[in-house]
Amino acid sequence: MKKVYLKPRKEESLRRFHPWVFSGAIQSIEGNPEEGELVEVYAADRSFLAIGHYQIGSITVRVLSFVQCTVDQPFWCERIRAARELRKAVGLVRNDNSTYRLVHGEGDHLPGLIVDVYDQTAVMQAHSAGMHLVRKELAQAIVEEVEGVTQVFYKSETTLPFKADLQPQDGYLIGGDIRIHSATENGLQFHVDWLRGQKTGFFIDQRDNRLLLEQYSKNKQVLNMFCYTGGFSVYAMRGGAQLVHSVDSSAKAIEITDKNIALNFPGDKRHMSYAEDAFKFLAANENAYDLVVLDPPAFAKHRDAVRNALRGYQKLNARGISQIKPGGILFTFSCSQVISKEQFRLAVFSAAAETGRKVRILHQLTQPADHPVNIYHPEGEYLKGLVLYVE
Repeated sequence: MKKVYLKPRKEESLRRFHPWVFSGAIQSIEGNPEEGELVEVYAADRSFLAIGHYQIGSITVRVLSFVQCTVDQPFWCERIRAARELRKAVGLVRNDNSTYRLVHGEGDHLPGLIVDVYDQTAVMQAHSAGMHLVRKELAQAIVEEVEGVTQVFYKSETTLPFKADLQPQDGYLIGGDIRIHSATENGLQFHVDWLRGQKTGFFIDQRDNRLLLEQYSKNKQVLNMFCYTGGFSVYAMRGGAQLVHSVDSSAKAIEITDKNIALNFPGDKRHMSYAEDAFKFLAANENAYDLVVLDPPAFAKHRDAVRNALRGYQKLNARGISQIKPGGILFTFSCSQVISKEQFRLAVFSAAAETGRKVRILHQLTQPADHPVNIYHPEGEYLKGLVLYVE
């Protein structure tokens, strides 16, 4: 196995179990590893540090283990089994909930890998060349270790490093039922389009926050901005909302939202949907809602975009805070990994100050237990949310 040697005193982060080796820390590489190949990492004194997947870029090695071991099929099965046991331990595997994240990258000691489960189907995304190369082994481990999963769909055409030139193709690795399925989340049914939908087909990371919104929805007039497939809208309906309006610029998203409402509340006239721009819709509907959800797509996907993203969050939240009814409740989120909790909170604070309204924080929200954060890898905490009471 080819070896990576670090510069003197550059091993501290690995000694603290951080799972990334950055290119600037590397002194030399023994051999010429290919993208995605397994390599061993050594300190300058030649002591073993880790084994992981090699890749070209600022993150040169994604660590799989901090002990010398054989990375083979039993290794992948053990990691998948451990991930499954965590989901069972936190109560996510049950009859009224067949939707959960099985693998959350570094949070499950499988950097570069995402796996979401929708009933009998696992949807896999590789974010590294190494995980792409072992996709078939991983798929086999999933169906062996996860009871109830019978097929694995691979969806990595848009997630793998472009420079790796891997030319991945989405498709079934195991199974092949191409029908669009529904899956159950907290007793509610949702259509999941893992063939053409965003991410793996559904935003599982908002499950707990949707449940919280349901508790606030009774007799409320609810606006769900950037609704995508209408998750918050469905929960608001079950919570007894007086009316629910779903808004997204994507007509396809609105179509799926309407299907999800009909799946759970057929013929219910409380819901209406709009394929419109968020800012224009908010501007035209001042003082119309007393519960508003602002859950936009990531405004920043890399650090160069942080400044513009923070301005975007401030502008959006200022609009939401100024438009909501007195005594209204605002759920606001950022899913941008490069935006910190402190930066997001400051943007919302600035937005509130801009409006001049009295605003109090009721809840500070994050991602659920099936999106665990490796304590040695704080970068894994990406979802930030606030629930605000606006006088």
